[in-house]
Amino acid sequence: MDPDAVAKAFVDHYYNIFDTNRAGLVSLYQDGSMLTFEGQKIQGVQGIVGKLTSLPFQQCKHNISTVDCQPSGPAGGMLVFVSGTLQLPGEQHQLKFSQAWEMVGSFRVV
Repeated sequence: MDPDAVAKAFVDHYYNIFDTNRAGLVSLYQDGSMLTFEGQKIQGVQGIVGKLTSLPFQQCKHNISTVDCQPSGPAGGMLVFVSGTLQLPGEQHQLKFSQAWEMVGSFRVV
């Protein structure tokens, strides 16, 4: 298993769902998951998906610049860091973004 391939596959999958159907992200979180967004800490599947679906835009397009990962913890997890730009409909300029995940468990590319 190539960790970089797993991280890239996850990132591609995540942002495809985020950009087309944010409610579909529900399967990617667990009850113990936490999202920190602009200083607000949100825990649990419903809270996180609720926050993401309540953002003030309905559509967007993420353009990924970097995907970096490294092993994390004894259980085979990984830390994934992403940076890129976000294009909102009707906006001339793209917004820069970065996001990090700590993924736990065993992973495989399907």
